[in-house]
Amino acid sequence: MRLALFQPDIPQNLGAAIRLAGCLGVPLDVIEPCGFPISDRAVRRAALDYAPIAEVKRHGSWVNFRTEFAPNDHRLVLFTTKAAEPVGSFRFRASDILLFGRESAGVPPEVHAAADARLTVPMAPGARSLNVVSAAALVLGIALSQTNGFPSPAPTG
Repeated sequence: MRLALFQPDIPQNLGAAIRLAGCLGVPLDVIEPCGFPISDRAVRRAALDYAPIAEVKRHGSWVNFRTEFAPNDHRLVLFTTKAAEPVGSFRFRASDILLFGRESAGVPPEVHAAADARLTVPMAPGARSLNVVSAAALVLGIALSQTNGFPSPAPTG
């Protein structure tokens, strides 16, 4: 399982996504360009003390990302407010890539077209959208539960 952010706009969300990915043992793909200046140093700073346990891979463009993750190797699952299928009815696979769009604009049509599945997180009437990392945490919880993908707890004592 992988978590992917398409051209994130908000550096604090990237930091929270790095922490989420590190804590759950899920690699994070950042598809650039971002809506803020980004460098390897900035990623390490955003990761705080989670950098040693978070696997973060930067991709210079959507094309670079798609070239690395061939469609036949991984299923691309896009989360969007424009989808009709709710996340709760979907059956995840351990090789899925969970893709979340820009906070300000989602993803462009070519990214929608490339997705193998388009899902939404059902919300209360009148709600527009969740914070991208809140949505990612909810979805990762469901997906990792379905695939028995949660990390093993550290021994205590």
